[in-house]
Parts: sequence; C-alpha cells; structure tokens
Amino acid sequence: MPPVLSIKGLSKSYKGGLQALKTVDLEIERGEIFALLGPNGAGKTTLINAVCGIITPTTGEIIAAGFDTRKDYRSARSLIGLVPQEMHIDIFETVWAVTTYSRGLFGLPPNNALVEQVLRDLSLWEKKDTKLQALSGGMKRRVLIAKALVHEPEILFLDEPTAGVDVELRRDMWTLVRKMRDRGVTVILTTHYIEEAEEMADRVGVIAKGELILVEEKETLMKKLGKKLLTFNLRDKLDAIPVTLKEWDLALKKDGHVLEYTFDTQAERTGVASLVRRMGEIGVSFSDLDTKTSSLEDIFVSLVHSPKTAEMQKS
Repeated sequence: MPPVLSIKGLSKSYKGGLQALKTVDLEIERGEIFALLGPNGAGKTTLINAVCGIITPTTGEIIAAGFDTRKDYRSARSLIGLVPQEMHIDIFETVWAVTTYSRGLFGLPPNNALVEQVLRDLSLWEKKDTKLQALSGGMKRRVLIAKALVHEPEILFLDEPTAGVDVELRRDMWTLVRKMRDRGVTVILTTHYIEEAEEMADRVGVIAKGELILVEEKETLMKKLGKKLLTFNLRDKLDAIPVTLKEWDLALKKDGHVLEYTFDTQAERTGVASLVRRMGEIGVSFSDLDTKTSSLEDIFVSLVHSPKTAEMQKS
C-alpha cells in the first residue's frame, strides 16, 4: 500500500536568503501517528504549511492521499485537516455556525449528526450556541480542532494543538486522536510536550534548522539512542572521582554524596559489573543504587544539539 503522504525533495527559501526547509524527504503511512519534533524556528510549521498549500514550496513534490498538492490542490486539500497554532476564527459566530460552515467550505452536504458527535467528543456540545468571543482560550482551541474534523479528513495535522491549554483538553484531545487512528486517519503532530509524543506516536521525526535529521520508529529510536543512568548513593562523601575510576563515564553529584554512571544500553559490554567490582576494591561503598533510562526528551535534546551525531546514528 502506498504511503498516505509522500514528500520528495521539498525545500522552501525566502527572499533575503532564509532557507526554511532543506530538501525534506518523508513518507507517512496510512493510520499512523507521526510526531514531528524540533525547537522553535526549526521548520515544523513551514513543512505543514507546504503540505496544506498555505505556502508554495521552492522545490519538491507532495502527494497527499494520492493527489499532487500542486496539480490537484482541491482534491488533496479536501482530505487534509489542519489545527493551526494561531486562532483565526470569527469570534462573533456561534460554535455551531463556525463548525458547520467549515464543513460546507469543502463542498460537503450538511451532516448535523457528525458535527454533533465531533462537538460532543470535544466537550463543546453544551457550548454549541455560544459565540466564540465568550469562550475561554481552551474552548476556542477545541473549536479549531472541531473545524479541522468536520469534513472527515484522511490526514490530520495538529500544530502544537495543546500548547497553553488545560489538562482536560489534552486528555480529550489524545482520546480523540486514538479514536481517529483506529478509524484509519493519519495524524501528524508537532508538540513541545515531548511526553505526549512519547506516549502517542508510532514514529518520530526530528527537524532542526530546516533539515529532517532523523525519522525512526519510536521504540527503535529509544533503543538505538537511549542511555541508561546508574546512580550510586555513597556511604561516604567523595571529594573527587578516584583516578582508578577514570575509565568510566562518571559524574560526582550532590556535594560528593552521589556518583552517576552513564552507559549505552546497546553496548556489548556496559561496564557496570567491572565498575562495581573496582569500587569495592578501592573501598568506595554505596548504600543504594538506582537506574533510569533516557526519555524521548533526553534523546531529542541530544539530537537537536548534535545533528551530525544523529546522522551517524541514523546510518
């Protein structure tokens, strides 16, 4: 089965020399949740806007649900839903009017039952007759999501959908995303809440300075790049790491009361056993130890700050 979204050789340059995207190639499968991570200004929104036809790419081809977004824009766009970061909605209209009008924009016949279900899923049904100007910021964000869903898209872009909103909306949002994925909808999200990507995504893409530096299955990525931190709570304070322990990647913390060892979980030899043995030989004892595996956030930070390392790991 062909990918639901195929991006080849995509770039975007602006007058003045700014290159927002640098030859992005990406394929996304039908029914997956894909998380696009990157710092502010990395190119996440530019990539989304190019796919949605909001901006014109400098080079490249985009095929969305079988349609070329340049040659057959209307067909492609009708199958894409977008929840943007910015709120551009008519605050003097009611929730019901805004959502039903959005469905009509795509040339679809009225479907009040569908609109009602979307509003109920987003806890908006009780507000259906309320004008948007009377809603809180979180409720307005829900309306943006409803607008993106009422034309039944096959591909849904969520650009920082839960930034600055309440915990309840996040919970409703991710419940809805799971339901959509189960129905075969492809969801592509950008987020600063990396724990959400870690929980929700099937695959992760990392973008930095307009360049897609890594695309990987989430579990594979964490196995490939994950580190484990072993923490020793020392019985006696150390003023410095003993010279005989220098061959291990150690750090002294908490005024000499904690010794930390970072190691690669995929290495043939982790060095843990030999470290513990050497510590015993030189009289460095500990009362307790604890382990922690790198989170997706730890991996993301390391990739963004070292793109060349990411390329090496990818290969």
